[in-house]
Amino acid sequence: MPGRARYDRDKVLGKARDLFWEKGYHGTSLKDLEQELDLRPGSIYAAFGSKEQLFAEALDLYANDIRRVYEATMAETVSALQGLANHVRWVGALITAAGVPARACMITKTVLETPPNDPGLRRRAENLLKDTEEFYRDGFEAARRSGELSEDADPSRLARRLHAEILGLGAYSERSDATDYANDLAEEIARDIEALGTRKPV
Repeated sequence: MPGRARYDRDKVLGKARDLFWEKGYHGTSLKDLEQELDLRPGSIYAAFGSKEQLFAEALDLYANDIRRVYEATMAETVSALQGLANHVRWVGALITAAGVPARACMITKTVLETPPNDPGLRRRAENLLKDTEEFYRDGFEAARRSGELSEDADPSRLARRLHAEILGLGAYSERSDATDYANDLAEEIARDIEALGTRKPV
């Protein structure tokens, strides 16, 4: 068909995500993108508008992939707390997997490398982190509604703590000598979540 893009957009975004995840936004040059995506600068700009917009779409892809896995994990269990615990175990497996671009969360890396007053990428990354914390909060709220958590439990506080633990786990695992411990640490966090339960969900 005339005018049809001669590349797989989803495949290009996946490659861009992994490259940005490994090197960060500022650490990834246009030359890096040309080589990894097998596209000329003109094609990149025609398809995505700018390097920043390409990064934004790659960041959204990263966040959406994590969200889909989380939702699938929660749907597979009757217990919300068990679902949250299993999600942590998945994170531990992910950050120790061979070939993963980086151990630390791509969204967190974006926050750390962009200035606080950045109206684009910094704000987008912070909003994605807030979204992640919100679906953890929803998980703890579901556990409270079902009777797994006591009525005086605070889902927001629990979500903040869990989010901090998961992000910290990824950052810790960037150490060259720490990946061997990541699964054990993830298991400890998961068991702490399970230990919050007061009874089986109804």
